[in-house]
Amino acid sequence: MSIALTWLSHATWLIEVDSYRIILDPFLSDNPAAETTVDALESISHVLVSHGHFDHIADAEAIARRNQCPIVANFEIAQWFSGKGFGKDDLPEPIAMNTGGQIQLPFGNLKMVPALHSSSLPDGSYGGNPVGFVLSAGKQSVYFACDTAYFSDMRYYAHGVDVAILPIGDLYTMGFDDSIQAIRAIEPRVTLPAHYGTWPPIEQNPNSWARKVREHTPTKPVVLGIGERYEV
Repeated sequence: MSIALTWLSHATWLIEVDSYRIILDPFLSDNPAAETTVDALESISHVLVSHGHFDHIADAEAIARRNQCPIVANFEIAQWFSGKGFGKDDLPEPIAMNTGGQIQLPFGNLKMVPALHSSSLPDGSYGGNPVGFVLSAGKQSVYFACDTAYFSDMRYYAHGVDVAILPIGDLYTMGFDDSIQAIRAIEPRVTLPAHYGTWPPIEQNPNSWARKVREHTPTKPVVLGIGERYEV
């Protein structure tokens, strides 16, 4: 069993495990960097949402409705989607989790882990705690840090994963230097960058980041272009 990761820009990832196609933090319609559309995403089996900010949740409802698939999120966000009709009208019930919990889903084991960030929903309502995810499928594991600062407990939750996906945009999340600290704590085999380049405030040179990773850690950096795929 392998995990294939396609970066769709910003913090949006298409995750493929066997026949399952999972989308994480879908932000495409109003994303100036995106090169695909909601309508182009077919056969999506699950939508994962890390927190309530618009640039992570904007297209979750449309994709879930179009594909008739469940949304996996923290309790508050799951309840918010229930209020939009999910769990009724032939739409699957949202899957509510909370920090530290895990669930066995058809594509693997998913653990919801902490993130240091903020979270509010597009209508201003409370979005609960922001989170990341650790996905284990077969012998492979991926840590999606999502929007976060560096924190030392990353070592506990994600140490030794095959792949760590870390934000590098700075300003709203960790930047280059703190991502190096995160890599040293986690010791992944491979690290991929995310949450950069969408707008000028988070413009970064990912190749400069990759050089820094090679200089200061034993981890292999992999920089994907938008729409490019990496198989774990």
